[in-house]
Amino acid sequence: MKALKRIRNIILVMLLLCAIAAAALLIYYRNDLKTLRSIKEVEKGVYTMTCDIDYKFDEFLKAGAKNDDELGKFISQNVLDGSSVKIMDLNMGCTCFVSRNEDGDVIFGRNFDFLYTPFVQVFTHPENGYASVSTVPLSSFGYSKDKLPAPGFSKDNRLMYAAPYMSCDGLNEKGVSAALLTVPVVSDITDPGKVTINQTAAIRLILDKAANVGEAVELLGKYNIYFSQNLKSHILIADSSGDSVIVEYYDGGMQIIKSGKDYQIAANHIAYQDLNIFESPESLERQEAVEKAITEHDGKMDMKACEDILNTVGIYNKQYKVDTLQWSVVYDLTDRSGRIWPHRTSESAWDFTLDK
Repeated sequence: MKALKRIRNIILVMLLLCAIAAAALLIYYRNDLKTLRSIKEVEKGVYTMTCDIDYKFDEFLKAGAKNDDELGKFISQNVLDGSSVKIMDLNMGCTCFVSRNEDGDVIFGRNFDFLYTPFVQVFTHPENGYASVSTVPLSSFGYSKDKLPAPGFSKDNRLMYAAPYMSCDGLNEKGVSAALLTVPVVSDITDPGKVTINQTAAIRLILDKAANVGEAVELLGKYNIYFSQNLKSHILIADSSGDSVIVEYYDGGMQIIKSGKDYQIAANHIAYQDLNIFESPESLERQEAVEKAITEHDGKMDMKACEDILNTVGIYNKQYKVDTLQWSVVYDLTDRSGRIWPHRTSESAWDFTLDK
């Protein structure tokens, strides 16, 4: 009897230890599980996600990355627990504007043109930064038309944890918005005393750390920028006061371009000193179309006007005979809200709100 009692006690202790270990694992991975559970498929290739994990951005800002291999290695080791990630090519042509709506709110409209990419709208709330919502092309870290995130709750979706590092536009809780757009030429600026990051990490820097346009510009000035896959870019930044700038890396330095108007527009050409350096003149045509829409509405763009102009200026690739408009989004910097839709299907749009 004593032997049986001893065996029973050993079994109970073992079961207790297993339960404690299981509970500890659940606690340790609770944010991973919450993040995976939050992934929702809006339609094929279109997702939303709330990123509850610690994506180690403060650590990244200390270490930096001088190229895509270093960036992929940091994400792999610090965010994906060793799972490999490769930073992929992006070749985007986009249009973006800052104006006001019929209520006087500052709005930030943007569309994203690309041959094809699935995308995810990501909500983040870092412990040492501002909450934000941003849009991420999933092709930037390995997804494609033939390789989409797995349906439902799946550990195979852990690659999505890299999304905060690949945001191409977004809005934070302070009412700061920023977007990347390609340009034909940039200056490589390398200060040995500064940490180097890439252009999508620059968007994350603005969203996580900047409370206004001035802070965003100051933050960008503290880092070298390299351009992933040689995707030369400039950045349109705006805040809820109506202030806005285009930041360009040109003519040997970081250039800050103000509009001088109640609105500002960016496309795929160099705006510095009105040089308008472009690869295709349709970049200027898209900017002129947006400006015409804004002036025709007296600078008061309701959502219907935003939808119409963003759908209109989205690029149709005549060479490949495909529609390249992947998403359009309108951020309300005053209300910290917005609307986003895939392709030109504004009837498929959904509204979202970011807590102030």
